[in-house]
Amino acid sequence: MATPNSIPPNIDYFNTETYAAAANWIKERLPAGMNTIEVGIICGSGLGGLADTLDAPRVEFLYKDIPNFAVSTVSGHAGKLVFGYLSGKATVCMVGRKHAYEGHSLLRTVFPVRVMKLIGVHTLIVTNAAGGLNPAFKVADIVLIQDHISLPGIAGLSALVGPNLDSFGPRFPPVSDAYDYSLRVAAFQASKAVGISTDDIHEGVYCMVAGPSYESRAEARFLRSIGGDCVGMSTVPEVIVARHAGIKVLGISLVTNHVNQSFGKSAKLEVFGGADAVALNEEAHDSNIVNHAEVLETSDKRSKDLQELVKAIVKLI
Repeated sequence: MATPNSIPPNIDYFNTETYAAAANWIKERLPAGMNTIEVGIICGSGLGGLADTLDAPRVEFLYKDIPNFAVSTVSGHAGKLVFGYLSGKATVCMVGRKHAYEGHSLLRTVFPVRVMKLIGVHTLIVTNAAGGLNPAFKVADIVLIQDHISLPGIAGLSALVGPNLDSFGPRFPPVSDAYDYSLRVAAFQASKAVGISTDDIHEGVYCMVAGPSYESRAEARFLRSIGGDCVGMSTVPEVIVARHAGIKVLGISLVTNHVNQSFGKSAKLEVFGGADAVALNEEAHDSNIVNHAEVLETSDKRSKDLQELVKAIVKLI
């Protein structure tokens, strides 16, 4: 007999009953009195500690137990929904997102967002760990996403491709205002309240790439040249599906590393350039190479500040 975690490969994500089955399963198991969930939070790499700040009554469900959910395989992504109260509001934290680079379809990666809609969520806070493209951004800075550039989306890879589910939203949803202005205002107000310096929090444009490899130097320079301030491998599909369903969105990136945009060493200059040219070649070369451990380490160091910030934001909305 099939179990909730033995997801058929041909599951119909274009059928509203698929989402309703998961939503109803969750509703039946929520604590008494927690009838409608107001706020959803998607926790990025290493940021799952946000869920530990939820007040009782508190309950959590593993993805593998929820009908039609897929399980994340990435380090730093636990794989559970945690329900409780944050600043007095019924909240669900998604601890461990799914990524297309794990082999999931985009529809499967955004499945929890539509389930959130069905259990009442009207505001979604999406967090991620991102590489910094803007030279003004420091490692551990916080960026409120003002807009995005989706390389997969431009290439035709969207979670909304296929038959439209009219019960969630329109065929052609606008995303020019995907990141809610009033929520960003509240976030900056909250940052003042919790003592985050204005030098450590910014607005910016988030670039999405498919991954799982990090960006090449040339790709990084390209992303910066077209207006990108930070870059990551998630967030945009969730945001688009949330906006399609009428959910307001606040996006928050934590800058976990500087993205290497140097040109690298020139082999020709090394051989034919002479002593001065060789010295310049060394000077222009940035040998910094990002790794996932560095991302998790920065996320962990900044996690307490992010937790306090999100609490203060939820209190204001």
